[in-house]
Amino acid sequence: MTVAAVREVVEREFLTVLRTPAYWVLAAGTVALVAGLTWLGEPSGYLPLVLDLATPLEGLVPVVAFAFGYRAILGDRERGELETIRTYPVSAAEYVVGVFLGRAVAVLGVLVTSLGLAGVLVPLTGQDDPRTVAAHATADTPLVFLRLVVLVAAFAAVALAVALLVSAAARSARSGLVLATLLVVVIVVGIDAALVVGVTGGLVPPDATTLLSALSPNSAFRSLVFGLAIAPVGALDVPAGPGPILALGGLLAWLAAALGATTWLAWRR
Repeated sequence: MTVAAVREVVEREFLTVLRTPAYWVLAAGTVALVAGLTWLGEPSGYLPLVLDLATPLEGLVPVVAFAFGYRAILGDRERGELETIRTYPVSAAEYVVGVFLGRAVAVLGVLVTSLGLAGVLVPLTGQDDPRTVAAHATADTPLVFLRLVVLVAAFAAVALAVALLVSAAARSARSGLVLATLLVVVIVVGIDAALVVGVTGGLVPPDATTLLSALSPNSAFRSLVFGLAIAPVGALDVPAGPGPILALGGLLAWLAAALGATTWLAWRR
Protein backbone atom coordinates (compact mmCIF):
# COMPACT_ATOMS: atom_id res chain seq x y z
CA MET A 1 0.00 0.00 0.00
CA THR A 2 1.46 3.36 -1.05
CA VAL A 3 0.74 6.69 0.58
CA ALA A 4 0.53 8.49 -2.77
CA ALA A 5 -2.22 6.22 -4.09
CA VAL A 6 -4.25 6.50 -0.89
CA ARG A 7 -3.84 10.28 -0.88
CA GLU A 8 -5.20 10.55 -4.42
CA VAL A 9 -8.32 8.62 -3.46
CA VAL A 10 -8.74 10.65 -0.26
CA GLU A 11 -8.61 13.92 -2.18
CA ARG A 12 -11.05 12.61 -4.78
CA GLU A 13 -13.57 11.50 -2.15
CA PHE A 14 -13.32 14.71 -0.16
CA LEU A 15 -13.85 16.83 -3.27
CA THR A 16 -16.83 14.67 -4.20
CA VAL A 17 -18.40 15.44 -0.83
CA LEU A 18 -17.68 19.15 -1.16
CA ARG A 19 -19.34 19.26 -4.59
CA THR A 20 -22.52 17.47 -3.47
CA PRO A 21 -25.21 19.88 -2.19
CA ALA A 22 -27.06 17.12 -0.32
CA TYR A 23 -24.09 16.66 2.01
CA TRP A 24 -24.08 20.38 2.81
CA VAL A 25 -27.76 20.18 3.70
CA LEU A 26 -27.07 17.17 5.92
CA ALA A 27 -24.18 18.99 7.59
CA ALA A 28 -26.29 22.08 8.26
CA GLY A 29 -29.10 19.94 9.67
CA THR A 30 -26.71 18.09 11.98
CA VAL A 31 -25.17 21.30 13.29
CA ALA A 32 -28.63 22.82 13.84
CA LEU A 33 -29.88 19.69 15.63
CA VAL A 34 -26.97 19.46 18.06
CA ALA A 35 -27.03 23.21 18.69
CA GLY A 36 -30.79 23.07 19.23
CA LEU A 37 -30.52 20.22 21.73
CA THR A 38 -27.87 22.16 23.61
CA TRP A 39 -29.86 25.39 23.59
CA LEU A 40 -33.07 23.75 24.77
CA GLY A 41 -31.28 21.72 27.43
CA GLU A 42 -29.60 24.79 28.93
CA PRO A 43 -26.82 22.67 30.49
CA SER A 44 -25.24 24.12 33.62
CA GLY A 45 -21.82 22.76 32.70
CA TYR A 46 -19.89 20.42 30.41
CA LEU A 47 -20.77 17.28 32.32
CA PRO A 48 -24.53 17.97 32.05
CA LEU A 49 -23.97 18.62 28.34
CA VAL A 50 -22.30 15.22 27.98
CA LEU A 51 -25.24 13.59 29.75
CA ASP A 52 -27.72 15.48 27.57
CA LEU A 53 -26.06 14.59 24.26
CA ALA A 54 -24.79 11.05 24.92
CA THR A 55 -28.09 9.31 24.17
CA PRO A 56 -29.08 11.38 21.09
CA LEU A 57 -25.59 10.85 19.67
CA GLU A 58 -26.07 7.08 19.80
CA GLY A 59 -28.63 7.51 17.05
CA LEU A 60 -27.32 10.61 15.29
CA VAL A 61 -23.75 9.42 14.70
CA PRO A 62 -24.69 6.24 12.75
CA VAL A 63 -27.27 8.17 10.70
CA VAL A 64 -24.73 10.83 9.68
CA ALA A 65 -22.01 8.25 8.97
CA PHE A 66 -24.31 6.11 6.82
CA ALA A 67 -25.65 9.13 4.95
CA PHE A 68 -22.11 10.09 3.97
CA GLY A 69 -20.89 6.57 3.23
CA TYR A 70 -23.56 4.24 1.93
CA ARG A 71 -23.27 5.44 -1.68
CA ALA A 72 -19.51 6.02 -1.79
CA ILE A 73 -18.45 2.80 -3.56
CA LEU A 74 -21.91 2.10 -4.97
CA GLY A 75 -21.91 5.46 -6.74
CA ASP A 76 -18.55 4.74 -8.37
CA ARG A 77 -19.88 1.41 -9.60
CA GLU A 78 -23.13 2.85 -10.96
CA ARG A 79 -21.29 5.61 -12.85
CA GLY A 80 -18.75 3.16 -14.26
CA GLU A 81 -15.91 4.94 -12.52
CA LEU A 82 -14.94 1.88 -10.49
CA GLU A 83 -13.98 -0.01 -13.65
CA THR A 84 -11.77 2.91 -14.66
CA ILE A 85 -10.17 3.13 -11.22
CA ARG A 86 -9.32 -0.58 -11.39
CA THR A 87 -7.17 0.08 -14.47
CA TYR A 88 -4.99 2.44 -12.44
CA PRO A 89 -2.14 1.24 -10.22
CA VAL A 90 -4.43 1.26 -7.18
CA SER A 91 -5.10 -1.86 -5.14
CA ALA A 92 -8.45 -2.66 -3.56
CA ALA A 93 -7.00 -1.93 -0.11
CA GLU A 94 -5.66 1.46 -1.22
CA TYR A 95 -8.98 2.36 -2.79
CA VAL A 96 -11.05 1.35 0.26
CA VAL A 97 -8.73 3.04 2.76
CA GLY A 98 -8.72 6.19 0.63
CA VAL A 99 -12.52 6.23 0.38
CA PHE A 100 -12.79 5.63 4.11
CA LEU A 101 -10.37 8.41 5.04
CA GLY A 102 -11.84 10.88 2.57
CA ARG A 103 -15.37 10.33 3.83
CA ALA A 104 -14.16 10.24 7.44
CA VAL A 105 -12.73 13.74 7.10
CA ALA A 106 -16.17 14.96 6.05
CA VAL A 107 -18.10 13.01 8.70
CA LEU A 108 -15.79 14.02 11.52
CA GLY A 109 -15.75 17.61 10.29
CA VAL A 110 -19.54 17.78 10.57
CA LEU A 111 -19.72 16.07 13.96
CA VAL A 112 -16.78 17.91 15.53
CA THR A 113 -18.11 21.25 14.27
CA SER A 114 -21.54 20.46 15.72
CA LEU A 115 -20.12 19.43 19.08
CA GLY A 116 -17.71 22.36 19.09
CA LEU A 117 -20.60 24.76 18.68
CA ALA A 118 -22.44 22.96 21.48
CA GLY A 119 -19.42 23.42 23.73
CA VAL A 120 -19.29 27.12 22.94
CA LEU A 121 -22.98 27.47 23.82
CA VAL A 122 -22.51 26.10 27.35
CA PRO A 123 -21.38 29.35 28.99
CA LEU A 124 -24.01 31.27 26.98
CA THR A 125 -27.05 29.12 27.75
CA GLY A 126 -26.20 27.38 31.02
CA GLN A 127 -27.87 28.37 34.26
CA ASP A 128 -26.10 27.93 37.55
CA ASP A 129 -27.50 25.02 39.53
CA PRO A 130 -26.27 24.89 43.15
CA ARG A 131 -26.66 21.11 43.24
CA THR A 132 -24.58 20.70 40.10
CA VAL A 133 -21.91 23.08 41.34
CA ALA A 134 -21.69 21.28 44.67
CA ALA A 135 -21.41 17.91 42.95
CA HIS A 136 -18.64 18.59 40.47
CA ALA A 137 -17.70 22.26 40.32
CA THR A 138 -13.96 21.55 40.41
CA ALA A 139 -14.10 18.66 37.92
CA ASP A 140 -16.48 20.04 35.30
CA THR A 141 -14.04 21.38 32.72
CA PRO A 142 -14.01 21.44 28.90
CA LEU A 143 -11.79 18.35 29.11
CA VAL A 144 -14.87 16.34 30.11
CA PHE A 145 -16.59 17.37 26.89
CA LEU A 146 -13.43 16.87 24.82
CA ARG A 147 -13.41 13.21 25.85
CA LEU A 148 -16.92 12.87 24.44
CA VAL A 149 -15.81 14.44 21.16
CA VAL A 150 -12.95 11.93 20.83
CA LEU A 151 -15.27 9.00 21.55
CA VAL A 152 -17.82 10.29 19.04
CA ALA A 153 -15.06 10.37 16.43
CA ALA A 154 -14.19 6.74 17.15
CA PHE A 155 -17.84 5.68 17.03
CA ALA A 156 -18.36 7.58 13.76
CA ALA A 157 -15.34 5.87 12.19
CA VAL A 158 -16.80 2.45 12.99
CA ALA A 159 -20.25 3.41 11.67
CA LEU A 160 -18.68 4.78 8.48
CA ALA A 161 -16.73 1.55 7.93
CA VAL A 162 -19.99 -0.42 8.16
CA ALA A 163 -21.63 2.04 5.78
CA LEU A 164 -18.86 1.42 3.23
CA LEU A 165 -19.48 -2.31 3.58
CA VAL A 166 -23.10 -1.67 2.63
CA SER A 167 -21.92 0.43 -0.30
CA ALA A 168 -19.68 -2.36 -1.53
CA ALA A 169 -22.32 -5.07 -1.08
CA ALA A 170 -25.33 -3.26 -2.56
CA ARG A 171 -26.27 -3.86 -6.19
CA SER A 172 -28.38 -0.74 -6.68
CA ALA A 173 -29.21 2.57 -5.03
CA ARG A 174 -32.51 1.16 -3.77
CA SER A 175 -30.93 -1.93 -2.22
CA GLY A 176 -28.19 0.24 -0.75
CA LEU A 177 -30.74 2.49 0.91
CA VAL A 178 -32.65 -0.50 2.29
CA LEU A 179 -29.48 -2.14 3.61
CA ALA A 180 -28.28 1.12 5.12
CA THR A 181 -31.60 1.71 6.86
CA LEU A 182 -31.68 -1.84 8.24
CA LEU A 183 -28.12 -1.66 9.52
CA VAL A 184 -28.69 1.71 11.17
CA VAL A 185 -31.64 0.17 13.03
CA VAL A 186 -29.53 -2.88 13.92
CA ILE A 187 -26.66 -0.76 15.23
CA VAL A 188 -28.84 1.70 17.13
CA VAL A 189 -31.34 -0.68 18.75
CA GLY A 190 -31.26 -4.12 17.13
CA ILE A 191 -28.22 -5.69 18.77
CA ASP A 192 -29.04 -4.34 22.21
CA ALA A 193 -32.67 -5.46 21.89
CA ALA A 194 -31.60 -8.94 20.76
CA LEU A 195 -29.29 -9.20 23.75
CA VAL A 196 -32.07 -8.18 26.14
CA VAL A 197 -34.44 -10.72 24.59
CA GLY A 198 -31.76 -13.38 24.77
CA VAL A 199 -31.10 -12.75 28.46
CA THR A 200 -34.77 -12.55 29.46
CA GLY A 201 -35.57 -15.64 27.40
CA GLY A 202 -32.76 -17.64 28.92
CA LEU A 203 -30.93 -17.98 25.59
CA VAL A 204 -27.93 -15.94 26.77
CA PRO A 205 -26.22 -16.71 30.11
CA PRO A 206 -26.15 -13.63 32.37
CA ASP A 207 -22.40 -14.08 32.77
CA ALA A 208 -21.94 -13.54 29.04
CA THR A 209 -23.83 -10.26 28.82
CA THR A 210 -20.80 -8.10 29.52
CA LEU A 211 -18.79 -9.67 26.72
CA LEU A 212 -21.66 -9.72 24.26
CA SER A 213 -22.65 -6.13 24.97
CA ALA A 214 -19.15 -5.08 23.92
CA LEU A 215 -19.99 -6.48 20.46
CA SER A 216 -22.74 -3.87 20.09
CA PRO A 217 -21.25 -0.62 18.74
CA ASN A 218 -23.85 1.40 20.62
CA SER A 219 -23.23 -0.38 23.91
CA ALA A 220 -19.48 -0.09 23.44
CA PHE A 221 -19.77 3.64 22.75
CA ARG A 222 -22.09 4.12 25.73
CA SER A 223 -19.71 2.26 28.02
CA LEU A 224 -16.75 4.31 26.82
CA VAL A 225 -18.64 7.55 27.42
CA PHE A 226 -19.57 6.56 30.95
CA GLY A 227 -16.22 4.97 31.70
CA LEU A 228 -13.86 7.57 30.23
CA ALA A 229 -15.83 10.84 30.14
CA ILE A 230 -18.19 10.64 33.12
CA ALA A 231 -16.67 8.23 35.64
CA PRO A 232 -13.42 10.22 36.14
CA VAL A 233 -15.52 13.17 37.34
CA GLY A 234 -17.05 11.06 40.08
CA ALA A 235 -20.30 13.01 40.09
CA LEU A 236 -22.63 10.05 39.68
CA ASP A 237 -22.74 6.28 39.60
CA VAL A 238 -21.78 4.66 36.31
CA PRO A 239 -24.06 1.85 35.12
CA ALA A 240 -22.60 -1.61 34.70
CA GLY A 241 -21.30 -2.57 31.27
CA PRO A 242 -18.19 -3.67 29.43
CA GLY A 243 -15.02 -2.00 30.64
CA PRO A 244 -13.20 0.53 28.46
CA ILE A 245 -10.70 -2.02 27.14
CA LEU A 246 -13.40 -4.52 26.22
CA ALA A 247 -15.59 -1.80 24.68
CA LEU A 248 -12.69 -0.39 22.67
CA GLY A 249 -11.83 -3.89 21.50
CA GLY A 250 -15.41 -4.32 20.30
CA LEU A 251 -15.28 -1.12 18.25
CA LEU A 252 -11.90 -2.03 16.76
CA ALA A 253 -13.24 -5.47 15.83
CA TRP A 254 -16.16 -3.87 13.98
CA LEU A 255 -13.81 -1.43 12.23
CA ALA A 256 -11.35 -4.11 11.10
CA ALA A 257 -14.04 -6.57 10.03
CA ALA A 258 -16.02 -3.96 8.08
CA LEU A 259 -13.00 -2.56 6.24
CA GLY A 260 -11.67 -6.05 5.54
CA ALA A 261 -14.99 -7.22 4.09
CA THR A 262 -15.33 -4.00 2.08
CA THR A 263 -11.87 -4.52 0.58
CA TRP A 264 -12.78 -8.07 -0.39
CA LEU A 265 -16.07 -6.99 -2.00
CA ALA A 266 -14.94 -3.78 -3.69
CA TRP A 267 -13.21 -5.44 -6.65
CA ARG A 268 -15.64 -8.37 -6.89
CA ARG A 269 -18.90 -6.62 -7.70
